[in-house]
Amino acid sequence: MSPTFAETLRAATMPVHEQANHSPYISALLGGELSVDAFADLAGQLYFVYSALEDTAEQVREDPIAGKFVFTELYRRAALREDMAFYFGPSWESVVKPLPATAAYCDRIREAGTSWSGGFVAHHYTRYLGDIAGGQIIRHKLKNLHGITGPGSRFYVFDQIPSAPKFRDTYRELLNTAPWDAADRKRFIMESVRAYELNVGLFAALAEDMPRYSMS
Repeated sequence: MSPTFAETLRAATMPVHEQANHSPYISALLGGELSVDAFADLAGQLYFVYSALEDTAEQVREDPIAGKFVFTELYRRAALREDMAFYFGPSWESVVKPLPATAAYCDRIREAGTSWSGGFVAHHYTRYLGDIAGGQIIRHKLKNLHGITGPGSRFYVFDQIPSAPKFRDTYRELLNTAPWDAADRKRFIMESVRAYELNVGLFAALAEDMPRYSMS
């Protein structure tokens, strides 16, 4: 039996996905080596990424293909705003600014996301499905290392998704049945790899501040 598109996509992106997951910043974060400020700054940068994604989602909502992947129950911006207020105070918008790597990531989301349906879905896929699953590891680290269970960790709480496994299955079926031809699917995979590379770049930029975050 031939692999599904979702299976092919997962295999094709696995090397760069693993590179992101095992970046020095994420490894130190999950290893308990960094202070709570490292979690705060990561959330701060993700605020801009998800703002770009969700702004783009509203633009493609009526697209016959991309629109099927616009799930408002996934939206993270409101949760991130709550987390920002927790970490940085009520004037957080004057404090939290995108790093150049983050700005480049956001620009790519907007460019790819509005040029064709697959561009939006590729970035949507790499972010939301990853955070529904892998983001829970960070959520548990916040709780175990810093006692943060409410504001400060809202980003990782997908309380409008009753069953994450069922949602992921539904999402993969949407990928498998999307009316993309072979060239479109290849383009989709390339854009997904690009999305992971941009994540790696964001983590590398955050890693420049690792000495400040060190708990040793």
